Amino acid sequence: MQEFYQLQQNLLRMTLLFTGVVFVTVWIFYSINLALNYLIGASVGVVYLRMLARNVEQLGRERQSISKTRLALLVGVILVASRWDQLEILPIFLGFLTYKAALLFYMLQTTLLPDSN
Repeated sequence: MQEFYQLQQNLLRMTLLFTGVVFVTVWIFYSINLALNYLIGASVGVVYLRMLARNVEQLGRERQSISKTRLALLVGVILVASRWDQLEILPIFLGFLTYKAALLFYMLQTTLLPDSN
């Protein structure tokens, strides 16, 4: 379980690092409104990642399968974005996918540089 907690912390840290870099980049090259939309999506992605980690942690002890209710979080944010004129769907969705970039980075890091972990 210690390796799982370490992996969880590394993925969360990488996601937050990617979020910060992309947020500042979008702010500089586009606008603060677009950057804040991205930040909303990235925040939802971090919450989703935490919920997924908690769900995986309970797997085997308390649960037999992984719950899919986490997706309601993304669906809810997309619905709010579609109804509210200030929010844009694409930056929010791309922000949500930031945790996937952290997962890909971690996978490439462990595959190409297995001694670094």
